[in-house]
Amino acid sequence: MNFASHEDAEGTVAVGVVGHEEDFNDVGASFPSFENTPVHFATENSTIVTSQTGSTALVPCVVINIGDGMVSWIRRKDYHLLTVGLTTYSSDERFQAIHLQHSEDWTLQIKYVQQRDAGIYECQVSSHPSTSIFIQLNVVEAKADISGPSEKIVNPGSGLRLLCTVLQSTEPPIYVFWYHNNRMINYDDDRGINVTTELNAKISVLTITNAAIRHSGNYSCVPSNAHPASTYVHILNGENPAAMQHGGRGLSWLQCSPSSWLLFIAIAIARLS
Repeated sequence: MNFASHEDAEGTVAVGVVGHEEDFNDVGASFPSFENTPVHFATENSTIVTSQTGSTALVPCVVINIGDGMVSWIRRKDYHLLTVGLTTYSSDERFQAIHLQHSEDWTLQIKYVQQRDAGIYECQVSSHPSTSIFIQLNVVEAKADISGPSEKIVNPGSGLRLLCTVLQSTEPPIYVFWYHNNRMINYDDDRGINVTTELNAKISVLTITNAAIRHSGNYSCVPSNAHPASTYVHILNGENPAAMQHGGRGLSWLQCSPSSWLLFIAIAIARLS
């Protein structure tokens, strides 16, 4: 914008604005022209989210310049409409859109996620034309793992160290319990057993400094959010390892139904008769 001045016959100085005629309105002022900014997503298309079974999955969708548009979530494998705005259209109450007022975040929340929830989810905005992004949800089964062979042989008086690691877990466990046969032993210091757990590192260590015959048996590592793992410990005491009887492989063998036990008894009686 340029300014010009001139002096009239009486010596008065007048100041004026010099410019192109089309840049100004009738009162000599100009206004910038605004164009509607199109709707776009801050969340990258084809984002991959991984969650473990039993946890809460958060599928992100951040929308910029939504205006009067409405966000819908669609499960692509069966084209099932899950949510529109903050309203859930699925009979499965585990699904819910999470959105705070004036926020641009329209996250899809799935509680107690299951393997069948894995797949592609579409975040669609009802602009003109409508626009979408697609998010891949992977669901993993977290499991515990005890290092080393499934059966361990220890001499009396020797030390025993069992390392349990939680694998494929997207979040740390709330606790890790250790069982000797069917007894929880996390606090059995008086029995020569010590348990140290680092929840954020997803590891737990069981140590016995002076192994004795009473320490033989099945040991199970049971995290709060993962499948348990088991190992069997033999205390030799001069026995031939090949001649030793093996115990149960975890807690599951103690959980047979009464009908299963009756079947086992019937088979045993039939063999004896």
